[in-house]
Amino acid sequence: MPIVATEKIWMDGELVDWDMARIHVLSHTLHYGSGVFEGIRAYMTSAGPAVFRLSDHVIRLLDSARVYLIDVPFTHSELVEAVKQVVAVNGLGACYIRPLVFLGYGEMGLNPLPCPVNVSIAAWEWGSYLGDEGVASGVRAKISSWQRHDPNAVPPAAKGTGMYVNSSLAKVEALKAGYDEAILLSSQGYVSECTGENLFVVKGGRIVTPPVSAGALEGITQASVTTIARDLGHPVEVANLLRTDLYLADEVFLSGTAAEVVPIRSVDDRVVADGKPGPVTRQIQEIFHAAVRGEVAQYKDWCEHVG
Repeated sequence: MPIVATEKIWMDGELVDWDMARIHVLSHTLHYGSGVFEGIRAYMTSAGPAVFRLSDHVIRLLDSARVYLIDVPFTHSELVEAVKQVVAVNGLGACYIRPLVFLGYGEMGLNPLPCPVNVSIAAWEWGSYLGDEGVASGVRAKISSWQRHDPNAVPPAAKGTGMYVNSSLAKVEALKAGYDEAILLSSQGYVSECTGENLFVVKGGRIVTPPVSAGALEGITQASVTTIARDLGHPVEVANLLRTDLYLADEVFLSGTAAEVVPIRSVDDRVVADGKPGPVTRQIQEIFHAAVRGEVAQYKDWCEHVG
């Protein structure tokens, strides 16, 4: 989906005009992909714009940097306030927020340790990643021919910039084949995740989502969905899944900050159940969409207000 420019971007502690948020062509991350990022959403609530699980996202950003041995020159509280500042100064209500920690200009070569560390935060209005029709009716997915990273090749527990080449290859393959999304398997053949979302299977009254050991990132929306499901009385397990578990599921759905909660109606042309979003998916989807807007009392602490 195209980016709609706003007024200001936060860069290394200062607000700069959107068109002036520039980096040098020899910035290290541009060449080698050693950077970390987050995808965050803000929603309009009855009390004004609120960022969904902002503190948790910033914790994960800093954790990812730690895995990559990148020393971020800002604290958790400074980054939390910077995100709120970007949303406020741009007059945004519902929006997508992209914090990025990257290695800047001054060093070249495979040793990133001497590089300067830069941080930027941008925000803009962005609709549903997989489209409103996907949210309502479900998407068509295929198992990718590209494997998910092995945990000892690239650490999937960190949200690193360069490692998303893997996801892009799988996404393009799926789109060119006529599907909406791809599902990656681990090198051991277990279901890992979609190109930018976690995956859930509903079967026989239980809900299963793949583990980090299968290459899945620990998602913040995934954790929210798990909490909602358990509060509804649905048992949720973190366990390995095979591709046939997707074919034979009662329901399959994905979750992610950009996509939110989206049903999967078929996998590799095998229709999931009757091909319609199932009752568990719909129930979780409805409560999640209310929770992010501050409409569910027990989850109101997930919404961090900008003002």
